Amino acid sequence: MNLLRLAAVLTVLAVGCSEGGAAVPETTLPVPAPSAPPSSTTTIAAAAVVVGAEALADDDFALLAGRRVGLIANQTSTAHGEHLIDLLHDAPDVDLRAVFAPEHGVRGTADAGELLDDTTDPATGVTVFSLYGDTRQPTPEMLADLDVLVYDLQDVGARFYTYISTMGLAMQAAAAVGVEFVVLDRPDPSGGGAASGFVLEPDQTSFIGQYPIPAAYGLTAGELAELIQAQGWMAGLDQLELDVVPMQGWVRSMTWAGTGRPWVPPSPGLRTVDSAIVYPGTVLFEATSISFGGGTPEPFTKLGAPWVNGPALARELNARDLPGVAFEAVRFTPRPISGITRSPRLVGERLQGVRVVVTDTATFDAFAAGVHALDAFLRQGDEAGVTDVIDRPETFDLLAGTTRLRELLTIRALAADIVAASAASAESFEPVRTSVLRYEESR
Repeated sequence: MNLLRLAAVLTVLAVGCSEGGAAVPETTLPVPAPSAPPSSTTTIAAAAVVVGAEALADDDFALLAGRRVGLIANQTSTAHGEHLIDLLHDAPDVDLRAVFAPEHGVRGTADAGELLDDTTDPATGVTVFSLYGDTRQPTPEMLADLDVLVYDLQDVGARFYTYISTMGLAMQAAAAVGVEFVVLDRPDPSGGGAASGFVLEPDQTSFIGQYPIPAAYGLTAGELAELIQAQGWMAGLDQLELDVVPMQGWVRSMTWAGTGRPWVPPSPGLRTVDSAIVYPGTVLFEATSISFGGGTPEPFTKLGAPWVNGPALARELNARDLPGVAFEAVRFTPRPISGITRSPRLVGERLQGVRVVVTDTATFDAFAAGVHALDAFLRQGDEAGVTDVIDRPETFDLLAGTTRLRELLTIRALAADIVAASAASAESFEPVRTSVLRYEESR
């Protein structure tokens, strides 16, 4: 067992125990080893990254001095180990007037899609307005008492992760009432490299796909905010005063381990860095009858169904020799996990499938891996007589950003050809993406 695999196993055990009980039972079945060893890019770098929130705090919040502040935040919004809500509330020259909660809430405990009510932060007494309830956008009344609105959420570089939709809608609302918008930048867990996946088509625009960008868009939140404004993707942004507080020490080639920062799950489904890295591809399984690993310590890295032959599926996927990834056969049973998921798909059923193991983040393409995995499941489903794998086609198309992916999968087009079509789509986005890059590729 190599060191990368050993670390993954230890992570699974630690997370399982942290939920107040034994880890979910699981058997890993033998499959052929990956054709190439893990890359040296997985080595932990010595230098730590200073995120935008910490740069702001280190400057004694000078940018916000004497101003009435609103903060879009959740459990990832920390600086030097302290929550930004507390730091801003205690800063002598800052007047924190309101906090705004995205999907999953300020503390990140609400399930995906669970609506939130307005509330009060118990530690500071500050009003918390929900941006995932009756409204997805700050109202003029919510912003009436503010001079500046600050955004500080850990992103994962995926178009369908709703925090970036919240960001754009909040930018638009701030512009409409003359409130400055400040983005405190944070790393992309995947490193912020080239984009992949289909560019969103106009008829698939929704809260889980707000902008014409690929599935994995290769930008930090600060860079994306500047692009949203520059491209006019939200009406009225030409009037917005936008400021980005950049990171210090981050380069795009960094793994998360290389940042020297602890992983704080940005949502209940992304408990580990590995889950966040594979998410831009395996999220497609959310719109299928297949389990995406919900109800286990490793959502989005494990995929399974009752009718699957796990070892055969792993052998098939490994034979495709996809760069930066290996597939391990697994058995698992989804269970409710307190504070994470109440009713996971296929709860209590014994499933077989595969675990997606990233061996080199520099060459791994999450969207391509997701397409190949779904194609392999569909072909096994054909053999097993299963015909309803993509059981929520409209949601699937919203995630894919196009109807083309589902249509190609339906006719069993070769996965390699589908990935090539998506790569051509993503390539058309590259000149737009590179126009706003703030950070170097490497040192």
